[in-house]
Amino acid sequence: MASTFFTSFDVPNSLDLKHHQNLFTSKRRTKKPPFFSCNSSKSPPKSPIPDLSDEPKKQNPSLADQLQTLSTTILSDTPQNPTQLLSKPKSIWVNPTKPRPSVLNLQRQERKSYAYNPQIRDLKLFSKKLNECPNDKDVFLMVLEDIPHPPTRENALLVLNSLKPWEKTLLFFDWLKTQDLFPMETIFYNVVMKSLRFGRQFQLIEDLAVEMIDNGVALDNITYSTIITCAKRSNLFDKAVEWFERMYKTGLMPDEVTYSAVLDVYAKLGKVEEVMSLYERGRASGWTPDAIAFAVLAKMFGEAGDYDGIRYVLQEMKSLGVKPNLVVFNTLLEAMGRAGKPGLARSLFEEMVAAGVSPDAKTLTSLVKIYGKARWARDALDLWQRMKANGWPMDFILYNTLLSMCADLGLQEEAENLFDDMKQSENCKPDSWSYTAMLNIYGSGGNVEKAMALFEQMSNENVAINVMGCTCLIQCLGRAKRIDDLVMVFETSLKKGIRPDDRLCGCLLSVVSYCESGDDLDKVIGCLHEANPRLVSFVKLLEQSEFGFEKVKEEFKQILNNTEVEARRPFCNCLIDICRKRKLDSRGHELLYLGTMYGLYPGLHTKTPEEWRLNVRSLSIGAAHTAFEEWVGTLHDMVNRDEPLPELLSASTGAGTHKYSQGLGNAFESHVTKLAAPFRPSEEKPGVFVASREDIVSWVRSKV
Repeated sequence: MASTFFTSFDVPNSLDLKHHQNLFTSKRRTKKPPFFSCNSSKSPPKSPIPDLSDEPKKQNPSLADQLQTLSTTILSDTPQNPTQLLSKPKSIWVNPTKPRPSVLNLQRQERKSYAYNPQIRDLKLFSKKLNECPNDKDVFLMVLEDIPHPPTRENALLVLNSLKPWEKTLLFFDWLKTQDLFPMETIFYNVVMKSLRFGRQFQLIEDLAVEMIDNGVALDNITYSTIITCAKRSNLFDKAVEWFERMYKTGLMPDEVTYSAVLDVYAKLGKVEEVMSLYERGRASGWTPDAIAFAVLAKMFGEAGDYDGIRYVLQEMKSLGVKPNLVVFNTLLEAMGRAGKPGLARSLFEEMVAAGVSPDAKTLTSLVKIYGKARWARDALDLWQRMKANGWPMDFILYNTLLSMCADLGLQEEAENLFDDMKQSENCKPDSWSYTAMLNIYGSGGNVEKAMALFEQMSNENVAINVMGCTCLIQCLGRAKRIDDLVMVFETSLKKGIRPDDRLCGCLLSVVSYCESGDDLDKVIGCLHEANPRLVSFVKLLEQSEFGFEKVKEEFKQILNNTEVEARRPFCNCLIDICRKRKLDSRGHELLYLGTMYGLYPGLHTKTPEEWRLNVRSLSIGAAHTAFEEWVGTLHDMVNRDEPLPELLSASTGAGTHKYSQGLGNAFESHVTKLAAPFRPSEEKPGVFVASREDIVSWVRSKV
């Protein structure tokens, strides 16, 4: 039977728990979950496998047996068996008495040289005329009637190579076939296919390849390479693999370009073993991979965050004397970022600069993102100074990435300098996202005047405000209790086409949670009703005592189902804060229970044999207070039942590294003091409150 949540000290005691169990109990006897019945009135279907006489028959199927069928239809959020990347490819044994089997052609197929054509000038002018005519078959054929010279093999190839739009290349090729002046050799098909590849017309290319096979025209290395690379550019990776395998069956060896393209295809398909097998087989054939092939490997390892694989790529390049180009450096930097290695990314960047490779905007953007994620503000700002000193390229994405990093780290002065630089720039004037980053900075710092001035500036300069900027501004105005300005911003944003999303609704809900009763509260409720009327109805339902827990549970579940996943926990936090603000503490405890049941607070409790910890860093102040009350109530009951406790009990609020972080720890400490609970701030770990087992037992006994 579930025990009471609360103690006799100043904690509400009105929650009826007959309908659910205590989720916060640490170690006690529990009933079987009521969600699944282990008894069935129907007999189970007979199994086709005969029963073994020496095994006891099960009277009732276990819960695992009942869930077995269900588990086959539910996908996990993460792969159950993620592909393990090989940091180093498996070595392939080579018989020393036989030559190494070649898997690729180490020389590019030679292109046929063309003799000088005295008619080239006339044909070039005619090709220009064909390129400029409309994309209409009848018009195109009419222009063809004015061809200045008879379409010999050489003349036809020259015109075919000079046509730019793939549609006209195909029309001219079809016309040539109808003239039947000379046989259509492989080279004609290759030229047409390359033109179609620019237009990513894979189906037409494949149709031409089938036509070549039907007509007995040989497909050479260039043909297969064009087909495979076009399939890759069109994201038809399975087709690329199909034609690559068909190429091998004909006995034709791919050249290095085709080999590198297929490596990339296998990598994008997630076939890591095939990638490493192809790479090793190519190396055994005497192939020296180029920078493009290494970029493929680096990207593959980087997307998996496999630092050992990235290091292997670097070692291979160094051992083969292959110097990374800008593309490879950019790929490696992105890989370092995904692997969470900011220090190695910085070292790689310095190596790149020392090698004389000038970074582009993509390089610098990747590095700024890495520094921002690692909260390396000094390194990011030093990089910005180097950009200006060296004249490195700056674009919108790089400027906005720097501004977003300043917003995340609370660097207002540095952000203002960046913003001024953008205004003075000729090509990178601030856009909507630039203004949004500044609104975020001013909003987080509570600088209402500058935020409103920026909002007016956006209106005067016709810069569109987006929903994120509107959310930042409303949050700032709500904290400053400037409700009239809040309503004005909200209504202006709606007139400009802003559609309130769940984040904006959560922001309005948070203003409701700390807004006092009266006209101001009614104004904010009015805005929230316009954005999400169902949410307002649920807030009113929480105030009505005639509705029980089951009704709250039903409505809350529907609210969550209609809310984006990342906004569900903030919604629950704000609703608990509203309940505590309006002295509806029992409703707050119900919402915390439901939020925990629906998985909104993973990791709220962690246990080891030595320590039990309550983790409230992802909770609002009201939700943290509620969770702490639940927890100490459970500890109180366990002591009264003489159940064992660990040596140490702790509660973590987080240290808060943001410059403008609202110290949850201070509010939590005040609540602990109010309850006279024996938790004290840890001297070793900031944001952690600790109590020994003896302190808890003594405190509970004293309460009795």
